[in-house]
Amino acid sequence: MVEVGIGSGGGGGGSRNAIRFTAQVIQGRWFMLFASVLLMGSAGGTYVFGIYSKEIKKTLGYDQTTINLIGFFKDLGTTVGVFSGLLAEVAPHWFVLLVGASMNFVGYFMMWLGVTGRISKPQIWQMCLYIWIGANSQNFANTSVLVTCVKNFPESRGTLLGLLKGFTGLSGAVMTQLYLAIYGNAAKSLILFIGWLPAIISLFFVYTIRLIKVVRQSSIEKRVIHNYLYSSVLLAVFVMAITITQKHKAFSHIGYVLTSTSVCILLFIPLAVSIKEELVLWNVKKQNIAPPKVITVETPAIVDQVPQQLATMLLADEKSSKPEVSFFSDIFNPPERGEDYTILQALLSIDMLLLMIVTFSGLGTSLTAIDNLGQIGESLGYPTLTISTFVSLMSIWNYFGRVCAGLFSEILLIKWSFPRTLVLALILLVSCIGHILIAFPIPGSIYIASVLIGFTYGAQVTLIYTIISELFGLKYYSTLFNFGVLFMPLGSYVFNVRVAGFLYDKEAMKQLKALGLTRDSVKDLTCIGKQCYRSCFVILAGATFFAALSSFVLVMRTIKFYQGDIYKKFREEEVTAKTAPEHTELRTVVDDCKTKSKVSDS
Repeated sequence: MVEVGIGSGGGGGGSRNAIRFTAQVIQGRWFMLFASVLLMGSAGGTYVFGIYSKEIKKTLGYDQTTINLIGFFKDLGTTVGVFSGLLAEVAPHWFVLLVGASMNFVGYFMMWLGVTGRISKPQIWQMCLYIWIGANSQNFANTSVLVTCVKNFPESRGTLLGLLKGFTGLSGAVMTQLYLAIYGNAAKSLILFIGWLPAIISLFFVYTIRLIKVVRQSSIEKRVIHNYLYSSVLLAVFVMAITITQKHKAFSHIGYVLTSTSVCILLFIPLAVSIKEELVLWNVKKQNIAPPKVITVETPAIVDQVPQQLATMLLADEKSSKPEVSFFSDIFNPPERGEDYTILQALLSIDMLLLMIVTFSGLGTSLTAIDNLGQIGESLGYPTLTISTFVSLMSIWNYFGRVCAGLFSEILLIKWSFPRTLVLALILLVSCIGHILIAFPIPGSIYIASVLIGFTYGAQVTLIYTIISELFGLKYYSTLFNFGVLFMPLGSYVFNVRVAGFLYDKEAMKQLKALGLTRDSVKDLTCIGKQCYRSCFVILAGATFFAALSSFVLVMRTIKFYQGDIYKKFREEEVTAKTAPEHTELRTVVDDCKTKSKVSDS
């Protein structure tokens, strides 16, 4: 006869309860989600390159071609996350975060030393290396946060990825406000700021980002994530209003301090949401406290006393458990969509090839438009202040694209089984319209184009990340989503340097020859007029349309998958988790019986 104690008494003073509640909050998954938001909200060093690039150019005496080269290595570092993905497969998340924090500080700190003259003038290749290291660090935080959150909240992955990537899009504007409040308008100090701030935040939350196994409740998860979403929208609207106001009116240092304080308050609203949820859970636990009970379990003498159906079920489970396949086996024999693919199975699949075409042609063309937006406005005769305004608008709509794509594609999928791949195809068609508006501009069309391209770029990022998690499973997600966007920098290089840059310079040279001038007679090669980017954006529109066609092919391949219940296995895991203790106890009884049976036989 075995006596098992169940339950525990409660009690303690108010201070003890406060300590216990604080520990519950810090160890809970909602605080983990809040930490994820802060980490993504501080990963904006690459988005403020336009502010400090002028200081690099002036201080180190670089020309514009060199600055564009440094900018390319920044984009390359941001998008090549294979190293962080592979590291996350074999190392714990805290180690991945530490590596990212170290790279972030070292890369930008070395740039700051070079720009401020504290070390000898860096060679061009050294500056490219420094900014690549600093920008690449973003992928380590990105990988740890996105992979952990998707595994902790698998049924809300679309909305969640949109939320987190939305905070990444907002991070540049948020960090700009904080930098202006701390350092004033000192661009050199901005390089140091984006070096130490993300590193400190990563160190502070290094043990918070982790997988948390709990009995999940989908309705509560969605409600909390939606509350996070609403707070991010409030933050985005406030930052957009402040940014536009600062473009038209000079702020004092006190004004910047007040605006940055408001930004910090809005950033910490999700913490209040997390504490509220943990308080509800705390009260439920207190109400469910009961005096200890004693259950008497009669241990069977032989295995025949265990119900035959239970024994059969457990033995069947043991027989059905398959040995883990090797990394290189069944490369061309992948499982069904939604199951866990190996890395090679996913990379060699037609679905991944189609997604890579989308990232090359779709994201590559959008990134080219974003990088050239200032030059486009100049060629069309817009004043500098107006150019800054629609550049800011593109950044804000980039955020809205990321959030809306995740939220609404999730709603369409759950209610009407609307394929997320079809949403991606439609978004690419909208992006084509934005490119055409730049190729054939009319008065005010640049504003519409900046909104469309910013929105669709953000939407593509969220959708591609989410589709990869759905088609290929979550086991190797940290590597696969980084491979999925690997073709984006290649597309950016081809369309930005080889297409946009070449055709722009060609049109500018035509204008010089028409004026009887040579290239050596002017300092900056500038093109003015609608024709400067016409040929370029006709090509970009065609490439984006090809990406849309590729996405439609992916729709036809995956439509049956999305018409099924893609989250069914996660709900089954919820049920299994709730009944797991009973199952474990019964299995223990059977194992004990087997042991006694063997002893009696001997």
